[in-house]
Amino acid sequence: MRLASRNVAKVTDLVKRLLVGRALRSGQLHEQLLPKRIALPVFASDALSSVAYAPQEILVILSLAGVSFYTYSPWVALAVVVVMLTVVASYRQNVHAYPSGGGDYEVATTNLGKNAGLTVASALMVDYVLTVAVSVANGVDYVGATIPFVAQHKPAIAVAVVVFLTVVNLRGIRESGLAFAIPTYAFMVSTIGLVLWGGFRLLVLGDDLTAPSAGFEIVPEQSNLTSFAAAFLILRAFSSGCAALTGVEAISNGVPAFRKPKSKNAATTLLMMGLVAITMFGGIIALGLASGVKVAEPSVVATDLLKNGQPVGPGYYQQPIISQVADAVFGGGSFMFVLISAVTALILFLAANTAFNGFPVLGSILAQDRYLPRQLHTRGDRLAFSNGIVILAAGACLLLWGFNADVSRLLNLYIVGVFVSFTLSQTGMVIHWTRHLKTETDPKVRFQMMRSRVINFFGGVMTAIVLVVVLITKFAVGAWIVCIAMPVLFLMMKGIRRHYDNVAAELALDKEYDESMLPSRNHAIVLVSKLHKPTMRALAYARATRPSKLEAVTVGVEGEEARKLQEEWERLGIPVPLKMLDSPYREITQPILDYVKTLRRRSPRDVVTVFIPEYVVGRWWEHLLHNQSALRLKARLLFKPGVMVTSVPWQLHSSDRLLGRREPAAPGSVRRPLSREDEQIKAG
Repeated sequence: MRLASRNVAKVTDLVKRLLVGRALRSGQLHEQLLPKRIALPVFASDALSSVAYAPQEILVILSLAGVSFYTYSPWVALAVVVVMLTVVASYRQNVHAYPSGGGDYEVATTNLGKNAGLTVASALMVDYVLTVAVSVANGVDYVGATIPFVAQHKPAIAVAVVVFLTVVNLRGIRESGLAFAIPTYAFMVSTIGLVLWGGFRLLVLGDDLTAPSAGFEIVPEQSNLTSFAAAFLILRAFSSGCAALTGVEAISNGVPAFRKPKSKNAATTLLMMGLVAITMFGGIIALGLASGVKVAEPSVVATDLLKNGQPVGPGYYQQPIISQVADAVFGGGSFMFVLISAVTALILFLAANTAFNGFPVLGSILAQDRYLPRQLHTRGDRLAFSNGIVILAAGACLLLWGFNADVSRLLNLYIVGVFVSFTLSQTGMVIHWTRHLKTETDPKVRFQMMRSRVINFFGGVMTAIVLVVVLITKFAVGAWIVCIAMPVLFLMMKGIRRHYDNVAAELALDKEYDESMLPSRNHAIVLVSKLHKPTMRALAYARATRPSKLEAVTVGVEGEEARKLQEEWERLGIPVPLKMLDSPYREITQPILDYVKTLRRRSPRDVVTVFIPEYVVGRWWEHLLHNQSALRLKARLLFKPGVMVTSVPWQLHSSDRLLGRREPAAPGSVRRPLSREDEQIKAG
């Protein structure tokens, strides 16, 4: 048992090193910077993974009016692609103008003011948490289609996946990028291969592609729609399809993680991500329509999806759109079908990694600006912002558990935040270019600035329109939660900043502060519960500080014990007066506080120093048995001005300090002679 404490520490450190890895020096930060080939899977996995559900969401919403409304899906998809191209082009201007990593927050703060910046920050924080929750829940759905155990325990499995991603990201951005690069590239290659081969079979070979659900029918929930209702449904499908744009902003927040030249590499990666995502998104929805894919709202699949005129029933599993397209192109059960299903499920899990890289960096910048606790600005052992990673994971786990890892419910909360940040960021960039055009005289540079301003203006208009559509179509089905969460975060950050500002103002040196002024006297008191070695050490240390006045103070709870203590004190001849405080209600803390308060009132310029003997123990359960009164007393004394509290430790044999020394004599054995310190105290 003597080595228990040290062994526990060693085991804890060993587990930490196995999971996280050895600590890195601050000078090794440059080794964690990412080349473009690693940055693409690190920052683009969210945007790329959206092709797994964004095309399907368009068809699901349109199916509410029946299969006939599928004819609008190409136009809805085209509108989404136009918005995506606009946003990618706009953010390429952002990373060149603001390469520090502040992203949308920095753009909005610099050009629109602090409140706009905090609005963007609160929106992004909500969106990052939802990115993890939605991606992991969707991935669990894919796995649950083939493994019943996963489907039966969705929330627990989803939380376990988040914990795994957290551990990987705590190992550092470079290691997480290397770990996730192969699955991300496998998804990209297999999905693009699916689109190319499917297009080749359709356009060149003239083959007919048939999805598993091609012969199904859908019972429309909304028939005989008015023009307004039809337009509203199409806009709702468009807003759901805009989930494909999530993750685009992550690169602008992660510019510092790129190798030099940072801005150029980030802009190139952003362009690559946009082109790949648009190709996969457009290809999947085109092949889905060509192969006759039918998908219905998950909650009504059993009743509204018909096979041979009969409802498919509760035992039917609706395959995701990618799986159905892969079945049509390669054949169900083929190697490519299995591969695409597997890497799609994997990329959905890994899509959360984008948030694990964006949220901690944003949190660090906000902490540096004193809008979040300073701990979020501190790098961990592996030079990652560990506290931000853990907070993100905790928020995502709460959402997954609270919403039962239901993708359809979580998606209703999604993309509101990201389009708030898109719109404010692009508006800020327009102001940025306008301000710089006033002072720029070089015609070539002015032309580039004017072109960038047009791009950002168009991007701001487009994203503002999408934001309005999203709010109108999703507010009643869950987006209202985000509309409450964002103001709450906004007010919380304002409150944190106000607190830090007040503390800084209170601690700042001013004209009233005189560093040469000393307290008039130091009145020291040593708290005594009984006469033992800790008490003698505290008395010796207090005397060594040479206070103006020194006295020992005890609280007379039990009359007999107090009398015995007084007699023992006098018998030993301890040269420090002992003061006995009455406690008619058997309290210990309050009489001492009242006495200290009396001393301070009597001499306001005096400092009162309270010496408290404390035990140092080595086992966790021993902490419950010792020092509880001292902890309560210290907590109360901290709020008393002009009072200093000094703990005088006495290490028990279970503490680390005495490891390797001889054990104290057992009860009944020969008494150890007094130490030199004890002899000096006794002799006075």
